[in-house]
Order: sequence, then structure tokens, then C-alpha cells
Amino acid sequence: MAVKGKWAQGITPRNFTWIIKDQIAVCERPGGYAQNHRKVRRQEEIIWIREQGFDFVMSLIPSTHNLHNYDEYGVAWKHRPYGIHDDHTEMLGKLLPEIKELVSTGHKILIHQEELNDRVCGLMAGYLLWDGLIATGPEAISIVEHITSRQLGPLGREQVSVALQLRDRKRS
Repeated sequence: MAVKGKWAQGITPRNFTWIIKDQIAVCERPGGYAQNHRKVRRQEEIIWIREQGFDFVMSLIPSTHNLHNYDEYGVAWKHRPYGIHDDHTEMLGKLLPEIKELVSTGHKILIHQEELNDRVCGLMAGYLLWDGLIATGPEAISIVEHITSRQLGPLGREQVSVALQLRDRKRS
């Protein structure tokens, strides 16, 4: 088998971080966002995602921009638009069980929005709490802040609170 050159391996997406090693990772949108978006960078980052063996990319971006690029490089994707006006209880009520199902069935997933922001980090802290991997909201927030090197703001903290409520409903 031929050894692949560096370009064939792609480049790591910006702000790529494992939330649960070899199961759930997060990053900013492949190729960057807004004026920083670059087609060549997007291609190289999607190649890297493919080469790392991710089973699915879950895009939380409200629009469908560039999702077809995943198809071009043989990367499966799921579009779960999560915009600024969406209800957290409704969205987390759908996303948390879906993430759990993917992980439980052995899938390796990468979750992104335009940037690695409160919506993505709050979702991840909420997931850790909801799934019972972390016992308390403050602990989940602290761990995700440490892992991502980002401080969770009000939006992210609100998602953790919603995840706790959903977890408690699930248990009763």
C-alpha cells in the first residue's frame, strides 16, 4: 500500500477538539466562516475529516451552504439547523438522543457550527450532563471550558440547564 503524501491527509479543522476521545469532536465550519471562508481550506479539512474515519459530520449551521462538499469527498453528514431563535428545549430534546444513539452504535461524529461557540460548547456540556457522564451542571461547564479553552457564556449555560431538566424528565 502506498504511503499518502501530506496533502492527501488534509489539514485539521480550526478549533478541532475531542469532547469524548474517538467518539465526539467539535470544530468550526470546515473552511472557516463568513469572510474567512476559503474553498481550498474547506476541501483540505474535509479530506482530513474523511481520513480520520469520522462516520458523520453533524452541521448545526442554519443554512445548507457547502453540505454537498461532504458528498464530493465521501463524508456522510447530517444537517441539524440550530439557529439563534430556535427553542433550546425542543432542539436539545432532539439532538441529545440522536447524539447518544450515534455514539452508542459505535459511530464517530464531528459536530460544528460556523464557529466553535456557546451553542456548540453548551450542547456538548449539556450532552455530558444529560447522558450521565458528568454529575452536575457546574462540573460539565468546567470540563467543556477546559477541553475547548473557551468560557461558556449565558447561551451555553442555559443549554446546560435545559439538558439537566431533560435528564431529570428522562429519569422519571
